[in-house]
Amino acid sequence: MRITKHPVLDVRDGKLVSFTFDGKTMHGYAGEMVSSALFANGIRSFSIHTIDDAPQGIFCANGQCAQCTVIIDGQALKSCVTPLKEGMNVETLVHYPTLPEDDEWRPSHLPRELQCQVLIVGGGPSGLTASLELANLGFSVILVDDKDRLGGKLVLQTHKFFGSMADCYAGTRGTNIGHILEKEVRNHPKITIMTNSTVAGIYSDKKAGIYENQERYTHIAFEALIVATGARERSLVFPGNDLPGVYGAGAFQTLVNRDLVKSSERVLIVGCGNVGLIGAYHALQAGISVVGIIDIASQISGYKVHGDKIKRMGVPIYLNHTIVGVTGEGKVERVTIAQVDEDWNPLIETAKTFAVDTVLIAVGLSSADEFYAAGLDGGFPVLKTGDAQEIAEASSAMIGGRIVGREMARILGEEVEVPQEWLKKAEVLKSLPGKTFVRTHTLPKEDGWEPVLHCYQEIPCNPCTTVCAYDSIQLRGEHGTIMDLPHFAGKCIGCAQCVLICPGLAITLVRKTKEPGWAEIILPHEFDHNYQTGDELVLRDCEGNSLGHGIIKNSRFNKKHRTHLFTLKVRENIAKDVVGILVQDEQITTPLSDTDFEHLPDNAIVCRCERISLGEIRQFVEENQVRDLNQLKLPRVAMGACGGKTCLDLLPRVLVQLGVPREEIRPATIRPLAVEIPMKALANQRGENR
Repeated sequence: MRITKHPVLDVRDGKLVSFTFDGKTMHGYAGEMVSSALFANGIRSFSIHTIDDAPQGIFCANGQCAQCTVIIDGQALKSCVTPLKEGMNVETLVHYPTLPEDDEWRPSHLPRELQCQVLIVGGGPSGLTASLELANLGFSVILVDDKDRLGGKLVLQTHKFFGSMADCYAGTRGTNIGHILEKEVRNHPKITIMTNSTVAGIYSDKKAGIYENQERYTHIAFEALIVATGARERSLVFPGNDLPGVYGAGAFQTLVNRDLVKSSERVLIVGCGNVGLIGAYHALQAGISVVGIIDIASQISGYKVHGDKIKRMGVPIYLNHTIVGVTGEGKVERVTIAQVDEDWNPLIETAKTFAVDTVLIAVGLSSADEFYAAGLDGGFPVLKTGDAQEIAEASSAMIGGRIVGREMARILGEEVEVPQEWLKKAEVLKSLPGKTFVRTHTLPKEDGWEPVLHCYQEIPCNPCTTVCAYDSIQLRGEHGTIMDLPHFAGKCIGCAQCVLICPGLAITLVRKTKEPGWAEIILPHEFDHNYQTGDELVLRDCEGNSLGHGIIKNSRFNKKHRTHLFTLKVRENIAKDVVGILVQDEQITTPLSDTDFEHLPDNAIVCRCERISLGEIRQFVEENQVRDLNQLKLPRVAMGACGGKTCLDLLPRVLVQLGVPREEIRPATIRPLAVEIPMKALANQRGENR
């Protein structure tokens, strides 16, 4: 099902092509990923596993795992990185693929040879800014990315960014930032861009093997390497975690925001960091219901303004809760959650079951920095940046890329310094949320407008201080950085620029009216709507509590910010507390009357590729006194198609839970190559070394 109307994104328009899936004719857009076309046609199961004939769905939608593998024109390919073409014959992968019956001899060709001074792997925010910094200093750069467009996760971010306007485009939507940086990189004569290309290996002779356009194998000779490969989403171990419909929040954003596919109807999100909170917001904007967000922690780990925004829109956040299990016939149909005690054990008497078709996992990221390790082993200059270096916001990644670009230039002999100011800004931009304050608000004494700033937590953000024509919003100055809370002191003409630019939608304008007991407020709204003048809206405060109703006096749409501004008539006693309106009907979040406990914990899958359960690992660890993760390869843990990209991150935590001291656990050896490459590509049998 396609998203045909979106409050922020332009509806996709492209060439429709036909293809078949298991013999049934379907349609999709030429060039979109096959997985997205399948989702748009209602397909959620992509393969049938050899163990238990279990159906497999997507997990990462990022080319990292192999959950989305299907048979395309006779070959087993990852559908999330394979562009759709007219007439493709796509089939469910049942157990193992078979080799095509083809004995025709074909000549091989040597790889195409390219060279540059600096190879940058990854075209996300840090890779783009590192490329620009080096190119502006005169270095030749080749930038390689496995997607069809540059921007990395910026492509998926429809919300306005926090941070500094001067350093990382704060107040601008991530998608727009991606377009700005991509245009600048593509226009630079010193940067060569290779999209739809995957680095398969980094070798000690200062060469990289590139799987280019899924057709040929290319060599790039370089003097130095910058790894900007981002991060992978972490998985969780719980019963039913392998059902189609359990996948990462990043995969969800890829489907919904990049490809405009309505991937779900009802979702539950696990994890209340910024990724989970933002994912809930993106779901609501796409017309998808969110029954709740859960987290085992006792407080929200993301920005408070994100959490406040979600709660007032009608999404409950269950802290101190864990996921008990997911059930369904071949797909996700129900999810059960429960509160935990002080030892994080689920309290079964608190369990609730919800009807959902999707469970989104947003429990953190793991740096994808294997190429950095390969560079260290090779002994040549190598640096890493962005999430490959340290998990942080994209705003931090942008300035981090500039810093690493300068650092690499120095390593290569350029007499250039990294400004201390950059380093200080980088530290601020990657700061975790600071203190939370109690703030009191009052109505203006006169009948003019005044802003009410509903941000209560120290986070790196300053857009509201830069747009006021009278410079009336200032940071408090306690830290001397953009971590300071803003406050209003001065003149307000009601232009609402601060309301429009606030990434957290945390600013409203208020004024008294001549009618006793009433006031007016202006608040932002980033959803399509059919509200008319005179309609009543349900008002909410920061914590999601209902404040009664307000009456629409007028609504206007700002094209630059793609944000509606509602002017509402409200009771004077609540005007300063109103932050937003209810978006989602509260009945959507009501749990089912019956609680579902179908599975036992040992049934939870740890290794998705080989379908190795927690119980099987428990037995093997106890019988063999496992301390080295490589030992687990004997029962084929981490030996599947993804090369352990998902389960190797889980295994240390699993062993600790099984009683193995963390300090005794030895890491596993990473398997080359980084991606699957067919022999015909290594031999360049589809073309000359052009």
